[in-house]
Amino acid sequence: MTLGTTTQGYGEPSYWDDRYTQDTGPFDWYQKYPALAPLLNFYVPRDHRTLVVGCGNSAFSEGMVNDGYEDVINIDISSVVIEAMQKKYQNHPKLKYMRMDVRDMSAFESGSFDAVIDKGTLDSLMCGHNSQQNATKMLEEVGRVLKNKGVYILITYGAPAYRLSLLRDLHLWTIKLHVIEKLVAERSLEHKKWELTEPVPLDEGGSVEAVLGKNPEVHYIYVCTKDKPTNGIGA
Repeated sequence: MTLGTTTQGYGEPSYWDDRYTQDTGPFDWYQKYPALAPLLNFYVPRDHRTLVVGCGNSAFSEGMVNDGYEDVINIDISSVVIEAMQKKYQNHPKLKYMRMDVRDMSAFESGSFDAVIDKGTLDSLMCGHNSQQNATKMLEEVGRVLKNKGVYILITYGAPAYRLSLLRDLHLWTIKLHVIEKLVAERSLEHKKWELTEPVPLDEGGSVEAVLGKNPEVHYIYVCTKDKPTNGIGA
């Protein structure tokens, strides 16, 4: 993730406050809603309560509501961007914005969301100081706030070799991998590497080279279905 700063800024609210003071957006990391809509529609019914973590000034959640989603909660560590988004969407009751650190979502009860969507937030933590510790804290919190059978949808540049062990170590969920072309709008249908809604086969080592080739120009989407209640909560 190229953010134009040293890694130590990624986990700090001050970095993001400065960024969103200068960049009023909207800006979407990786993919915009229309490109990902078929996958979300496949895994997340429109009446399910959804949490978008690290929302920034993205138009992604607006796209969800315009597509019929009824309850979308958005959090971000930056008070600057949350205040701006609260003002922007003050007349949209289906869209809610809260300032919160994804590593500590204690304001939410355990098992309170059907789906959590992450487009670049885990990646951001993985690029900062204490990356492994912070990423684990985040994922534990995501698992806690998810209902049993709820889904965590992670959109990332992280290939399975770099993300699978991190996700599997929590022993919380069943994982399916999907991929989407990085420049899907600029590629012809004949050159698509894989159908978005079709899971890519995963082996224990996490290699997808046999299916997608070496260094595929894709974003990876991990759909993690919670199948183990956290401390008996969220079932």
